Amino acid sequence: MKRIGFWVIFLVFSMTAVTGFSQEVKKGLITGKLMIKDGGPMSDGKVFFFNAESGPPPSPERYWRVPDQIVDMDSEGRFSVELPEGKYYLGAIKRASRKEIGPPRDGEMFFASRDESGKPKEYVIKKGEKMDIGVVSGATPFKRPPITDKISAIEGTVVFRDGKPAEGALVFAYTSPTMVGKPIFVSERTGKDGRYELRVSGGGKFYLKVRDIYGGGPPVEGAIIGSYAEAAPIPVSVMTGETTRGIDIKVIRFEGRGPKGPAPGKKLK
Repeated sequence: MKRIGFWVIFLVFSMTAVTGFSQEVKKGLITGKLMIKDGGPMSDGKVFFFNAESGPPPSPERYWRVPDQIVDMDSEGRFSVELPEGKYYLGAIKRASRKEIGPPRDGEMFFASRDESGKPKEYVIKKGEKMDIGVVSGATPFKRPPITDKISAIEGTVVFRDGKPAEGALVFAYTSPTMVGKPIFVSERTGKDGRYELRVSGGGKFYLKVRDIYGGGPPVEGAIIGSYAEAAPIPVSVMTGETTRGIDIKVIRFEGRGPKGPAPGKKLK
């Protein structure tokens, strides 16, 4: 287990830091309607866009990459969104619960846009232009395969300081020790035993952060926060096609700002 101190609080608030000068963002519009294969629309589902330059192509059977943009569909499965110029991959989920965000669960309707060769299809967004992908029917019930020799992953438990498992936590993977901005990969939520399985793309070194919400922003009082770190971030090494086990992470519930919170630089015991 790794102790957590001021480093955790610094990382949590640094997620909202903004650097550099603001500049005009060149955007284009993409619209469409997504349908269930041999069925009705993906009503009230969510569409995910993955920027091709910010990470590997999405591969939900092997890992769940954190999307760059999430958009709601209406009751007819239609969506419309402006995106910055660039190349994107597209996927969608019709969830059992509309409030849940993250990797698809078994049985949920899932769609991954692919080209004729079966690879993730690229959509090129250009400034001031509109792209309508039309009506696309292809969503099917998702079934996550077990870890095989082709899957790279990190496993462990998320627990509170008293040793009790942390249920409902998400483990995020970053490639930078600062762990600022959008993570690359995310686990499914931990169960009652606090265990997590974080699948990644190939091998490498990853820095892990824990939250109980999907997205950035400062934590609210009672939120689960933590990281696999002590006085400095600690990378977790993963070999391609192998699982790194025993990576246990200690977390706390955020006590809030002001008098209840720890003083800057003071260690959490």
